[in-house]
Amino acid sequence: MSLQQPTLVPKACAYITRNGGRELLVFHGPGHDGLQIPKGTVEPDESPRRAVYREVTEESGLTDLGRPEPVAADVWKRRRARLYLRHFYHFAVEEPRDTWTHVVTGTGEEVGDRFHFFWVDLPTDEPFALGLDDYLSRLD
Repeated sequence: MSLQQPTLVPKACAYITRNGGRELLVFHGPGHDGLQIPKGTVEPDESPRRAVYREVTEESGLTDLGRPEPVAADVWKRRRARLYLRHFYHFAVEEPRDTWTHVVTGTGEEVGDRFHFFWVDLPTDEPFALGLDDYLSRLD
């Protein structure tokens, strides 16, 4: 009997802040309890840095992002035979909107979903989905 090797899925995750890092952009997405941040799968032949730009644009509509700063990378286990190589980046933006709804674009399974974005004050005790708050403390 052979053991199945876990699948390693690369992900790009975006911490987007404004007002000198005092507010973090979040949304409530379908299928998960807790706050989420823009994130998604790194496509074949795509770097994590390139993927994070694409995912932010597809999920939030934001395009004026500047240069992302790497925050952390880890291997996170969600399912028994699936591991996620998560790459976290930080963008500091000057976004005037306090809230907005964006219809997800691109080619992923969330295309057409509506994500309602808003800002939470940092630090926050709000619960996040999928361990997405694991590196918020590194934004200080």
